[in-house]
Formats: sequence, structure tokens, C-alpha cells
Amino acid sequence: MPLLNESHLSRIGVSTPPVHEEVTRREIRRYSVATRQRLPKYLAGDEAPPLFFTRFFEHIPSLDDLQPNGQTADPLTHGLPLKRQMAGGSEVAFHRPVRPGDVLTSVRTLTAMEEKQGRTGTFILCTIETRVTDAQQNPVVTEIHTRILR
Repeated sequence: MPLLNESHLSRIGVSTPPVHEEVTRREIRRYSVATRQRLPKYLAGDEAPPLFFTRFFEHIPSLDDLQPNGQTADPLTHGLPLKRQMAGGSEVAFHRPVRPGDVLTSVRTLTAMEEKQGRTGTFILCTIETRVTDAQQNPVVTEIHTRILR
């Protein structure tokens, strides 16, 4: 009997509300130090390291929002029948560098969901696309990320 039903599959194409943030030199510097960057342009905050976007748009949760594992529920995959989530891989296209003063918008969309059978049982593959654009809606970063739910 399949785990995914029509209600689950109807979520394909659903997007999170846009998140708008202005990039500051301080945020670039904080991320650069936290990720042990070595290039002076990153440490000075003149340009963000390539994966800066992965944490920049994260919601700052209240303690009540945290799950027992210390994470927050992802609205795109919350409520699916399997709860343990693992990263399954990412493809990232960088269209231009991120610099201080940029006003960026991020939108995440659930683009695919598929139930599979593996050696250790059933799992679900979810594909999430993140599009980051600038104030003129030009692409800055596009990420296609796969999550494995077990």
C-alpha cells in the first residue's frame, strides 16, 4: 500500500511565501568567520561566500517552534508519512555574487515527490527548488535540493 496519497501529491508546486532580506557586510563577515573562509573579500564582507544563501534566509524560530531534534519543521515536507529527513544532494547555479546592500528574495517550491523502495524499506524523495533573486528580480542563485524521508 503506497504511503503517498493524493493529498500529499497535491502539494507538488506549493511554494513558501517570499522572504525578503537586505544583505549586510556584517552578515557576510559573520558567515565567513563561522564557515572558516580564508579569502579577504569574504572576511572583509565585500562579497558573500557561495553558500551564504543557505543560511541567510532561515527563519529565526522561537523555542516553542523547535522539534526534539533541535530543528524546525519544514512547511514543504511537514506532515508527510515519514519523518526522518536526510540531505540527498544539491545542484546549485550561481548567477552572480552576493554583495552588501543587495536586497534579495528567496522562494522555495516543492517540485517533485516520489515514493521508492530501497534495501531497508520504503522512502520518499522530495525535490525542493530555491530561487534567490535581486530587487530587479534577476536570478542570483538557483538550488535544486533533494531530501530523503525515511
